[in-house]
Amino acid sequence: MAERILARIALVSARVAHDLDLDQPPLVEALRRCGAEVQIADWDDESVQWGAFDLAILRSPWDYSLRYDEFLAWAERAASQTTLLNPLSLVRWNTDKHYLLELERAGVPIIPSQAIEPGEDVAAALDRFLLAHREEAHGEGEVVVKPAIGAGSRDVQRHDRTNRDSISQHVQRLLDARRSVLLQPFLKHVEQNGESALIFFAGGYSHSIRKGPLLQRGVSSSQSLFAAEDISARIAMPDELDVAERALTAIPLGAPLYGRVDLIRDESGAPRVLELELAEPSLFLNYAPGSAARLADAILAACSRL
Repeated sequence: MAERILARIALVSARVAHDLDLDQPPLVEALRRCGAEVQIADWDDESVQWGAFDLAILRSPWDYSLRYDEFLAWAERAASQTTLLNPLSLVRWNTDKHYLLELERAGVPIIPSQAIEPGEDVAAALDRFLLAHREEAHGEGEVVVKPAIGAGSRDVQRHDRTNRDSISQHVQRLLDARRSVLLQPFLKHVEQNGESALIFFAGGYSHSIRKGPLLQRGVSSSQSLFAAEDISARIAMPDELDVAERALTAIPLGAPLYGRVDLIRDESGAPRVLELELAEPSLFLNYAPGSAARLADAILAACSRL
């Protein structure tokens, strides 16, 4: 007698990510142990029948930022045929880093951020930013320039705050490509202590890792799919858990199936949100025994509520 299939699940990926997604093998194994039928499906594979699945779980469509409009159009089509998780509304909100400004308005401590939009006067916008952060920099420090829509540290670079030409040229290059830009102060604490990433499934804390610093002084912005990372397991501190939970609670579109909150400590030692990753984050399942099973349970619980 054939075993009953509890759910048919697509793990959404991209061809360029097949050999890079280290979460994929443990998650596939955990889902199959629970009785699910699992298929790895590339988001842009026109032969995939998304309606054949109970759930399509966004996992590693890591080229999405290079084809953003095309990706969102696909996500809309897929969401009309099956249940997409995290859902389309969250994907749209979270893949544009303007969401950080919404978190800040909700009282979540973020890395101070200023947006510059295509058509704005770069010199005036940069003046406002440097003036706003003059006191904390004591005339020194660095500025991080990043596209509002981007992934994997691609096109992100730190600049000496005194090098206005370098900052302005980077910003203008992104604006000329019709991309919004975020300016942030570089927090030096990251060079000694890296970033903390806290991972949550169905609103519950699962595990944490430490990332070594990604942005190196004097190094041009990465053009790779994503920057190489130095990862190790770690235990989250109570103040980190507090900030991460506040960030998740502040999401205006409901609780995600999975989420990762990336934190950096500021000069006072307080944790601040660098990124809130809800669309396609690495979840570092191999660094936390039992985490793949926890995610599989959350996925199947979501399926049972359909």
